Amino acid sequence: MPPRRQPTARQVRLGVELRKLRESAGLKATEAASLLGVNSVQMSQIESGIAGVSEERLRRMAAHYACADEELVSALVAMATDRIRGWWEEYRGRLPMTFLDLAELEHHAGYRWDVDFLHVPGLLQTGEYARALFSYMNPEFPDSEVECWVEHRMMRRVVIEHPGPIPYEAVIHEAALRIRVGDRAAARTQLARILELSEVDQVTVRVIPFQVDGFAGAGSAMVYAGGSIPALDTVVRDGPHGTVFVDAHAQLARFRTLFRRVEGVSLEPERSRDFIHKLAKEL
Repeated sequence: MPPRRQPTARQVRLGVELRKLRESAGLKATEAASLLGVNSVQMSQIESGIAGVSEERLRRMAAHYACADEELVSALVAMATDRIRGWWEEYRGRLPMTFLDLAELEHHAGYRWDVDFLHVPGLLQTGEYARALFSYMNPEFPDSEVECWVEHRMMRRVVIEHPGPIPYEAVIHEAALRIRVGDRAAARTQLARILELSEVDQVTVRVIPFQVDGFAGAGSAMVYAGGSIPALDTVVRDGPHGTVFVDAHAQLARFRTLFRRVEGVSLEPERSRDFIHKLAKEL
């Protein structure tokens, strides 16, 4: 398969998982390449996501690596043979790659958890809220650029609004609900939107009030996307140098625990709706 100029996060993840299997088998890249009948450059390209890998070669890899986890191998084969060109491809070359990677991650996710402290989570945002947010964060952007970002964010809501939605749980701090990204009317509309979605079967919204005891935060906002198997879960965080996709098993376990801890201090869904109703009445 010809090398890719810019692999997606999903393609990179496949390469990372194949490298993990090789390293678990105690094989050097050159040794694995020899077993597979490829050169070291090809091996490097496969493990970095620059080059694709066929099902036949991937299964040969798994056999040479003595990987008996058929569930994992089948999940990796599905990633390797995926030829879906989703709606996000329309934005290639128009938006940062992380935007496309996040949309693709959501498309393949079995569920999603969000934790946010300063802003309403993206999947719950209204167009007006997203527009005010992007305009503030990127004041030099022309209106056409801002509208492209907003349009993409609204399209991402397909995973919870259209047929076959994924289970979605959002834990939002009171600060995020009170901060007026736009004007008073926009804030009222945004809260109404959250309340509307919170009534949908697959959506759960929880609120952390200022007055709650025993809450020290979670460092920053967090997106946890469930993979086809737990080993392929992904955490997305905003770091000092941009968006970071986390896939190390120990880190995934840490963030699962962190989410449950944050969830544990939040209000139950019904009480959270009452809380949001109260905030809306104050506007």
